[in-house]
Amino acid sequence: MKIRHVRAIAVFGIALVALTGARGSGGGGCDNNSSSSSSSSGGSHNDSDGTSGGSSGGSLPGGSGADKAARDVTIDECKYDPATKNLVARITVNNSDMMDYDYSVTMKFTGGAGGTATPATAMKSGIAVAGGASASAELTTPYIGSGDGSEYTKCEVTRASRF
Repeated sequence: MKIRHVRAIAVFGIALVALTGARGSGGGGCDNNSSSSSSSSGGSHNDSDGTSGGSSGGSLPGGSGADKAARDVTIDECKYDPATKNLVARITVNNSDMMDYDYSVTMKFTGGAGGTATPATAMKSGIAVAGGASASAELTTPYIGSGDGSEYTKCEVTRASRF
C-alpha cells in the first residue's frame, strides 16, 4: 500500500512541475520581419513602414501581482517616430477586475542578435484604468542613435504593476 501511495504522489508532483514550469516562458517580442509571432497575451502587428508591434507576458519580478498586471498589458505597436525622434510603444491595458487600478509599465526596446541597437527603456506610471475597462497609453524614450531607428526591432514589457 505505501509504495502505491508514494508512486501516486511522485506522479502528481511531476505533473504539477510540468504544468507550472511552462508558465516561466517569456512573452513574444516585436520582430521586424514579415512573419507574425504571438503569445497568449496578445498578437503581433506589422506596419507597412517596417515597424512592428508585439506581445507581452511571461514572469516578471514582483510576484503574482506583477504577473497579473503584465497579463493586462498588450503591446499594440513599437516604432521609431522620426517627427519626435523617439522610440514609441503604444499599449492597451485591459483591467478585467472590478476594482479601479493605476498601472505602471516599463518597456525595453532592443535590436536583433549582433545588432547595433543600445537597449533603451521607457516607463509610464499613473495609467488609470477603471474596473472592467481598457485604456490606451503611449510610452516614449528618446532615440539616441544617428540613423533611422531601424536597428530597434523588438520591444517587450519588462515590468508592470498596478496599485
